[in-house]
Amino acid sequence: MVALLEMTWRDTLFAHWPVAPAFVAERLPAGLEVDTYDGDAYLGVVPFEMADLRPRGSPVGLSFGELNLRTYVRYEGQRGVYFFSLDADDRLGVSVARSAFRLPYYRAEMTVSSRDEGVRFRSRRTHPGEPPLAFDARYRPEGESFTADPGSLASFLVERYRFFTADDGGRLWAGDIEHEPWRLREAGATLARNGSFAANGFEQPAGEPHLLYADSIDVRAGRIRRLGRGERPDSINTTRTEREA
Repeated sequence: MVALLEMTWRDTLFAHWPVAPAFVAERLPAGLEVDTYDGDAYLGVVPFEMADLRPRGSPVGLSFGELNLRTYVRYEGQRGVYFFSLDADDRLGVSVARSAFRLPYYRAEMTVSSRDEGVRFRSRRTHPGEPPLAFDARYRPEGESFTADPGSLASFLVERYRFFTADDGGRLWAGDIEHEPWRLREAGATLARNGSFAANGFEQPAGEPHLLYADSIDVRAGRIRRLGRGERPDSINTTRTEREA
């Protein structure tokens, strides 16, 4: 992969709910299949700080909060992430991501603060003409750090190095990222407000979420490429998760 962008993701919370595959399948673009673990699909709410986002080699970057709702998919056997929405507190970044990466980014006002007792993450969508989305959470790491074992649920949820998206014509695109394996910890969280599901037309899943926390990780991202034009996804990149599968 030729890196286009460099960034650091900080104070990431992975909050995941198991759901029936049919719950998300009808919302996916044609060509993508639901990826499951022990028969369950997963919806993930992921708040974090996008720090020092910059073109590769640039000494200057942007930092802002980001919140996404995602699920996990396959395309011709290749695993990846599909985003239902990504809210970010950066007008320029949202515009670039929507046009250059065809991702469903929306403008939002966010505050992210980190103290000894954990992280406070608040977000309010401000994107004109879009459903409201308010989010307010406190979360903290617990226990010792670890890397996810291959084949584990944690690996299924976080060790994803490709995303898929679709344009207005329904054509599929794929993009890749690179980073070291996640250093994870168990997490505790209080989600005082979570409008991610309602804003995307989902009912709130039942039960408590599976929670993981990651402190900081450096990430590189490449260009997206259109699929279905004689180019297989494995010609883009082979990810760590896929090599383990």
